[in-house]
Amino acid sequence: MKILVATKLTQGTRSNDYNYCVPGELVWVQEPCDRDRRNPDGGCGCGRGFAGVASHRATTTAEVAEVDFSRDELITAMQTSLADGGWPPVWAAEVVDENLTIASVFPAGTVIERRVDEFQARTA
Repeated sequence: MKILVATKLTQGTRSNDYNYCVPGELVWVQEPCDRDRRNPDGGCGCGRGFAGVASHRATTTAEVAEVDFSRDELITAMQTSLADGGWPPVWAAEVVDENLTIASVFPAGTVIERRVDEFQARTA
């Protein structure tokens, strides 16, 4: 199945890129703050970022990766991450399904970026 993972690929394409995640870690999409919802290029950066499941850090680039995990395994990993980060673990299935839906639109190996609720392939 295809999922979204953190990557350093294409970092620097935008002047406001950042990457504090561990390359290859599963990422998820958090709801942006009000400021970034109005302007994803705002100072916070959450409207253009992906959150790392293991590091609890963020990046502006994610890669679509083909993995041999089951949906249930991803949900278990997400439950642990959400609980560790202070988020409700009951969100896990919804977060995983959103990740799978976004990843399904792109071929494996594609680096994507986020602009609030829009996701697009990024070119170097």
